[in-house]
Amino acid sequence: MRRATSLTVTAAMWVSLLLAGCTVLTPLPRPTTLDERLAAIPTKNLPVARPVTISWDDHAVPFIEAESDEDLAFALGLVHAHLRLGQMELLRHIAQGRTAEMVGPIATDVDRSLRIMNFGRAAGEIEAALPPATRAWLAAFVRGVNHYIANVRELPHEFAVLGLKREKWTVRDLLTVGRLAASDVNWLIWFAVLELRKRPDWPEIWARLVREGGDSMTSFTANTESAALREMILGTGKVGSNSWVISAAHSKSGAPLMANDPHLGVQLPNLWLIAGIKSPSYHAVGLMIPGFPVIAVGRNPTIAWGGTNMRAAVSDLYDATKLIARGTTERTEKIAVRWWLDSSVTVRETPLGPVLSDAPVLKDKTTTPFVMHWEGHQVSDEITALLEVSRAKSFAEFRAAFKSFAVSGQNMLYADKAGNIGEVMAVRLPGRGQATPPDLILDPDGPAAQWHGAFDATTLPAVLNPPAGFLASANNRPAKTPVPAGYFFSPDDRIKRIGTLLGGGKRFGLDDFKAMQLDAYMPSAVALRDLLVGKLDAAGLAAVAEGPERALIDAMRAWDGTWPASSRGALAYELFRVHVERAVYARRLDPAVAAMYVNFARSTEILRDEIERSDPAALAADLKTALGLAAERFDAFKDWGEMHRLVLEHPFANIPVLGSKYRFGDLRASGNSDTLMKTAHASTDQRHSTRYGSQARHVSDLADMDENYFVLLGGQDGWLGSANFIDQMPLWQDGGYIRVPLRPETVHAEFRRRMVLEPRPATY
Repeated sequence: MRRATSLTVTAAMWVSLLLAGCTVLTPLPRPTTLDERLAAIPTKNLPVARPVTISWDDHAVPFIEAESDEDLAFALGLVHAHLRLGQMELLRHIAQGRTAEMVGPIATDVDRSLRIMNFGRAAGEIEAALPPATRAWLAAFVRGVNHYIANVRELPHEFAVLGLKREKWTVRDLLTVGRLAASDVNWLIWFAVLELRKRPDWPEIWARLVREGGDSMTSFTANTESAALREMILGTGKVGSNSWVISAAHSKSGAPLMANDPHLGVQLPNLWLIAGIKSPSYHAVGLMIPGFPVIAVGRNPTIAWGGTNMRAAVSDLYDATKLIARGTTERTEKIAVRWWLDSSVTVRETPLGPVLSDAPVLKDKTTTPFVMHWEGHQVSDEITALLEVSRAKSFAEFRAAFKSFAVSGQNMLYADKAGNIGEVMAVRLPGRGQATPPDLILDPDGPAAQWHGAFDATTLPAVLNPPAGFLASANNRPAKTPVPAGYFFSPDDRIKRIGTLLGGGKRFGLDDFKAMQLDAYMPSAVALRDLLVGKLDAAGLAAVAEGPERALIDAMRAWDGTWPASSRGALAYELFRVHVERAVYARRLDPAVAAMYVNFARSTEILRDEIERSDPAALAADLKTALGLAAERFDAFKDWGEMHRLVLEHPFANIPVLGSKYRFGDLRASGNSDTLMKTAHASTDQRHSTRYGSQARHVSDLADMDENYFVLLGGQDGWLGSANFIDQMPLWQDGGYIRVPLRPETVHAEFRRRMVLEPRPATY
């Protein structure tokens, strides 16, 4: 899906803050320097066995060195809580269906829906099944978080506004938040199209969606072995990304290079933080999700790794009629509500999963009751998998590490200093009897609904050292698999563009990779522009155009297909495309179907198809109408960046009237929904902001342990008023990065602020 919004809850949910009055008037924290912020961290009398050293750079990036793994995990918990405790609490409350505790009665239906989805359903079983080393690691991390909460003098601003209290974390909390982050991307499509199942032409609509969504290039050929709910998932789930790697033969340094840029909801604070770690078992740098003590994207002394969401088919919806008749279990849960009477929800469960159609945000979308069956409700162990990845020294170890990894499915890329590159499918795919689902909601007794066993990273296709010398992934189809890998993949623009840039036979350095991450060329837009201009010429409309219409056509014709903020051609194309889309769809499609196609990820292909199916005379009338309307808007904006904006704001900016103090910038944005530098946006002719896209960047050169570079959209410190809240924005805009070395001696030379976490004095 193309439209995106901010991390936590929608504007409607924040309206209830106004009902409370005084809390939203809480003043912002005073500006604080990095040194003042670091001074707030408790460093003495800590429950660690030996002193732990944390080196900090000027951007508040930590490198933690500990003499034991458990001391490292404790220090990580302390650091995560220091940098992002407010954000962590918001994530915990969402994952547990406790948003009404923060924002009042307007969120009770959202909480009822979240309780039915039950992100923590398997958390207890997962915790019980953890290997001893992982259990000890998580327990130590939680001790670090809780020590910070108990001992820090001043809590984050979010606590005051939302009425949050000091509340201990548990391992189960971490696992539940992890499941929220592992939400199935396919749900976003399901929620959008559920209502269309009531239509008589639904079978044709569904068949087209599956056909368009599944028609995607593969990353490699294996020749070796509902609104608020939707927005929470889109903001927190690992929905998209670009990742690519080249072999030593294509590198200027003589070693592989890797690049990653995760795509998530655009918000402050960022949903990633940068960290370095070193202990007896771990030595790595990379990107971590706040409150989740593993490196998801990064580098150790031997290998580098990254990945993209594979849009895996790990969920099914079943007609609940038969399942309910066979019996359900029920439980009633209390929902605490701020400023109001507490509420409750009754959750119905079947052996295959919860009766999701009971969720208030979905209940009116279909007349068919349905159950959701999701791999994320089963036992799996993504934390152990990523801990093992961070210790891996070979492709075999890397692939084996993902055996316990189920959700959300990731195409994981690999490189090592010996010169090898590879890719594995980190997911647990259920075995299904039918490749293409006949409907969105399946008969639980039908052949398409049966899950027979499962395939994991060790049994799914993988590739090592492909002949092309590079590998790339951009949410496209990963590879041919023995069972359905997925049904709805991203358009091919990004994967094609990566292939074009990497496949020219040149050698690449880190600067080349950094430039690629800013690339804003969109192949499908060029093809559609050529089609549209050709149709204008064929209809005789271009020949007679004058004034603003002539200027718009000339700008489109001269456009090079890139989307820099300064482009007038990109502006002309987008305005014309929007109005052609509206005119053609209004003539050919029902409004509800048209609205769904506009927001479908592969909307460019669908529009091209509708244009080609149109009667020439009718299309000429559509083009004339669209040309006039687009020309009227063309002079309203100087260029693409004046219409396409990057708005920097905290979720509290959604508070009506008083939210303006939580907006920290309104910048010109380059890129588009399907460029490498992804800045997704709505289909509109109005000034708009990107709410989803590139959010962090990483590049590493395996020739040198210290050549690792990262940057965040925003900053490292989530504390409002901190000097490091948005200090990385100039780097982000200019294509700059922060070096995060692996060698301790380099860290000590470049990360000049040093603190020591001191153990409690021994008692006798």
